[in-house]
Amino acid sequence: MSLRPNPATTVPKETAKVARAAFPRDCVLMDVRDGLGPVFDDARFARLFSTRGRPAEAPWRLALITLLQFAENLSDRDAADAVRARLDWKYLLALPLDDPCFDSTVLCEFRARLVDGHAEHELLDAVLAVAIARRLVRPRGRQRTDSTHVLAAVKMRSRIDAATEAFRQALNVLAVAAPAWLLGQMRPHWADRYSGHSDWGHAAKARAGRDGHVQELGEDGHHLLAAIWADEAPDWLRRLPAVEILRRIWVQQFHLCDDSVRWRGPGEGYAPSSRFISSPYDPDACYGRKRTTTWVGYKAHLTEACDEGRPRIITHVQTETAPTADGEVTTPAHRALAAKGLLPAQHLVDTGYLDAALLIEATRDFGVDLVGPTRSDLQWQARRGTGFAAAAFQVDWDAQHVTCPRGAKRSGWTASTEFGWETVKVKFSQADCKPCPNRTDCAGPTASRRMMTLRDRREFEALQAACKREQTPEFRAVHALRAGVEATLSQGVRCFGLRRARYVGLAKTRLQHVAIAAMNLVRIGDWLAGVPIAPTRRSHFGQLVGLAGAT
Repeated sequence: MSLRPNPATTVPKETAKVARAAFPRDCVLMDVRDGLGPVFDDARFARLFSTRGRPAEAPWRLALITLLQFAENLSDRDAADAVRARLDWKYLLALPLDDPCFDSTVLCEFRARLVDGHAEHELLDAVLAVAIARRLVRPRGRQRTDSTHVLAAVKMRSRIDAATEAFRQALNVLAVAAPAWLLGQMRPHWADRYSGHSDWGHAAKARAGRDGHVQELGEDGHHLLAAIWADEAPDWLRRLPAVEILRRIWVQQFHLCDDSVRWRGPGEGYAPSSRFISSPYDPDACYGRKRTTTWVGYKAHLTEACDEGRPRIITHVQTETAPTADGEVTTPAHRALAAKGLLPAQHLVDTGYLDAALLIEATRDFGVDLVGPTRSDLQWQARRGTGFAAAAFQVDWDAQHVTCPRGAKRSGWTASTEFGWETVKVKFSQADCKPCPNRTDCAGPTASRRMMTLRDRREFEALQAACKREQTPEFRAVHALRAGVEATLSQGVRCFGLRRARYVGLAKTRLQHVAIAAMNLVRIGDWLAGVPIAPTRRSHFGQLVGLAGAT
């Protein structure tokens, strides 16, 4: 399909007349159109279309429809029907009343173009450009970030079920791609065991039957993979995605021992969760765990502006696999915000998004003040609370001295590298530590002296400065604002389906989350209509307790 320039036109007079009569008072989408204009233009999507072929639907309209579709959680068919039937949609899209709309498959094709062209960010960037032009969001302001878990669109399966489904999927794909070859490799029991569905991982299954199935399953998969990698097999079979997934799962779940295929047990080399395939139907979905919550899927990170006197505009959306640590998102978020010209002066985050290295990098490379609570000292000395935690020692980097709370100085100072970090190993003298009455609280009941590991000077001092700032009333007042991003996550979950992936695969799930820019349209529309930002709701009992405490 080709792109023909189709500039956003004004709203047809008849559409405007009927819409005004139907909505004599405020209407969010009509307020958005009147206040922001068409938002998108075709030039943003020109690279996704050919210069020859049948003319495509106007991309600027398809982008708006996509946002509205996600805002109201509509299917493609329902979204196309809404374009035909709803006056507020026609007003926003500048369509005549008798417009017949298009086939719903056009929306699916448009999303595919966005994913293939890595242009899903345009859905958010266009809204941000309009918000910046209207001074609804500004650079060098204050922003905040938090994340939530996202469930994949596939079932969370046991290891046995995942392996069984991977083998069944490979058989189904090969039955279509190479039916004659597959018939020549089949074993007699494959038709009965793998043509239907069975839940071999269910806890109610007998142990002996489950173990027998696992052993036979491993041998069947090994037999099929050996046949595919045989010299006489066609090379293209090895490049089938289902075959590659089967190979990876068999490497993760089984191993060869004495010429026999064995199921991997505890201590036999499990793959890390970032590489472990939990479902053959969505290999991007990984196992994640945060405190007591476990899931298979992804994690969505939202950053929003929170300046006083301006609406809460989402400035950045980033979707990663579930095991990705929050700290790995901080720098990419700053780079993305810098590319948009929206770097904040102050970035409010939770503990997971900062460490000593990130504090230095944010200030040095981006000029961003990263504000958040530092990680607690988990060493046993700190947990005892007897005054001999690492923070109680005085460090003089110029003199290379460390002084303990009782006045003893170190006798050893050695620079080293540990886990890729520059560190300093500090050892105190046994002559000082052995006779010390606090040796048990400081070094432990069996150690003869105290030994410590320090980060390099820049990281150590940055972390110490952050720890001192945490104790100030100013820090508590500023960081309290970070909790407001929870309202955005809640709105995304309740109104936009943020916590459940609509599609299979990381790329499509990213598109879904970027389309949450529709929340920006709703918020901007409310702001233009004069709707104030609602305060945090408190129960009647909570209000009573607060009043009683104040008096």
